[in-house]
Amino acid sequence: MDFSFDNSFQREMAGFYAPAEAASFPAPELLAFNHALAQRLGLDCGQADAEALARIFSGQQLAEGAAPLALAYAGHQFGHFSPQLGDGRALLLGEVVAPDGARFDIQLKGSGPTVFSRNGDGKAAIGPVLREYLVSEAMAALGVPTTRSLAAVATGARVLRERAHPGAVLTRVASSHIRVGTFQFFAAHFGAEHVVRLSEYSIRRHFPDLADAPNPHLALLDRVIDRQCDLVAHWLAVGFVHGVMNTDNVAISGEAIDYGPCAFIDRFAANSVFSSIDANGRYAYGRQPQIMHWNMARFAEALLPAIHAVAPEDVEAAKALVDAIPDRFAARWRDRMRAKLGLTQAEADDAALIDALFGAMEEHGVDFTLFFRALSALLRGERAPLESLLPRPDAMAGWLGDWQARLAREGDTPGVRAAMMDGVNPLYIPRNHRLEAALASAETGNLAPWLELLDVVRAPWAERAGWEEYARPAPPDFGPYMTFCGT
Repeated sequence: MDFSFDNSFQREMAGFYAPAEAASFPAPELLAFNHALAQRLGLDCGQADAEALARIFSGQQLAEGAAPLALAYAGHQFGHFSPQLGDGRALLLGEVVAPDGARFDIQLKGSGPTVFSRNGDGKAAIGPVLREYLVSEAMAALGVPTTRSLAAVATGARVLRERAHPGAVLTRVASSHIRVGTFQFFAAHFGAEHVVRLSEYSIRRHFPDLADAPNPHLALLDRVIDRQCDLVAHWLAVGFVHGVMNTDNVAISGEAIDYGPCAFIDRFAANSVFSSIDANGRYAYGRQPQIMHWNMARFAEALLPAIHAVAPEDVEAAKALVDAIPDRFAARWRDRMRAKLGLTQAEADDAALIDALFGAMEEHGVDFTLFFRALSALLRGERAPLESLLPRPDAMAGWLGDWQARLAREGDTPGVRAAMMDGVNPLYIPRNHRLEAALASAETGNLAPWLELLDVVRAPWAERAGWEEYARPAPPDFGPYMTFCGT
């Protein structure tokens, strides 16, 4: 299999990583391979069969040109700074350049211990691997900027967590694995010179148009803030809760990364938390914008030595960028919500309309995903889908009247609006009860439910015959739902 590696980080950033190699596994077996993604990356699978792919994507056989390494980074975890984290269970095999010139990291996750493992085993169980594979592919289908999953391989070994589980390795694809925590590590341990080097590399790799800015490091801060505002607004718009928004889980590329204790909301509640370790609700659905702001403040702090080195007065400009984040995010959020509601023009009372909607959704405990599809059905004259979600038919009559009056001011036919809404409001998401059932089945060796669910979430918009069960909410006896990091 030809990767045509071109490993710029390994070549240019000595001192920012440690060499590493995968552990030996007894019986690698290919569980899933993303042929469409391989084609996007320009990978030549050639005559590679499932056995060969399993060896490569478990790290048992190095492809030509691979230079495996573990990245160093720090991070604020639940608000507390950990000065050294790093890739404790992952290897960056190398970088490939796709046919369109885009550069991507190829990383093995769960491949064994590295110098950053902190006494961990460096391995992963099949459940977290298949969760990340499926959820990241669902997010990609929803149009959310995200890391992708190229392969999942069972290792033939057992991984001990609360009990023994089958082990597995995920192959993750990302624009890069440079994180806010990467900048924090080198700011904390090495100072301005290393921060400048990392910032300059990040600009060359991700945002080359910033190289000629008066202060490229300040421009980098601005661009990363912009990407994060857009990303988190997109999360909220599809009802997604990341679950562990630590700074080491924030990629400067603006891609969602590290799908550990993540979930999609069923019955709407702003304080929805699914992570077993988030006892205080720090990363609840409704707190994600505030945490994004906090994380970007930490990024600004780490970047300040580089910003100051170019122009000391730009430190104040950096502070101003951070202070402006709430307004910047709110504008992105209102744009997302207008699209979900079939609105194409901005009006002064949009924020009030949106806030009233979420208050009513929480009051009546409506299903987040189905509610927006029911609104488009209502525009087509179908009342039953919406009424089935409400405790009584007139439960949201006041808000619905305001929304319909708002639509009327814009004109356009209801059918046009409904079609537009169905293009941004998914019907199929990784429903938590469906995903858990599929993962439980996979652990016993039956991948069929997981593979079927993967097919469903890759086509989230258009209704399909035979998929009716995948659009239904969880049964009343499901929950409370908890997810786990998998480490």
